[in-house]
Amino acid sequence: MDDAEIDRENRRWVRDLAAAGPRKEATCAELYPLLLRVATSEARRRAPLLKLDGPELEDIAHQAAADALMAITERLDRFRGEARFTTWASKFAIFNVAAMMNRHFWRRHEVPYEQEDWSKIASRFDVGPEDEAQVREFAAAVSSAVKENLSDRQRLVFVATVLNGMPMDVLADELGSTHNALYKVLFDARKKLRVALVADGYLPEASAVRSA
Repeated sequence: MDDAEIDRENRRWVRDLAAAGPRKEATCAELYPLLLRVATSEARRRAPLLKLDGPELEDIAHQAAADALMAITERLDRFRGEARFTTWASKFAIFNVAAMMNRHFWRRHEVPYEQEDWSKIASRFDVGPEDEAQVREFAAAVSSAVKENLSDRQRLVFVATVLNGMPMDVLADELGSTHNALYKVLFDARKKLRVALVADGYLPEASAVRSA
């Protein structure tokens, strides 16, 4: 298929998905199996990590494909024609599978996202304490800075994402919030902590907390 044919095909997808009635329904029915194949392939690729199989894995693929189809029809204006429409659409299915797999992982996770184990905080900063005593001292300093400088919301988001490594979109689902809203909370929390730790001599001026 040459560039002209790809362009015509791209315009057909956008036109027919933006239409109303039977034409849109027929085009959605045409696109869904492709999204399902992509979602199924991605789910199977990720399945060994979570030990998922059978109906549960199929449910993830079907839900990811259905959500992708809805997102695509709502975002047709974002398609720029720089690649095949089907390639662009497939990314929605892959993204949704990843998000759903993350949710499954954290629902099975043994450590609650709000649990505070400050012994592992050193690896989250641009510093590398060389012995156990330094690690304990640095962990205690961060714990104290969190308690003294952060709001309850900032502390929860910081602990979940930075300390425990919980994906931001998964935490947003848990809290009924949005990724952007929680990212702003985390940004402000990290800024406060850096100021406090620099002032107390635990971080040099140029250091910062690593992104979650």
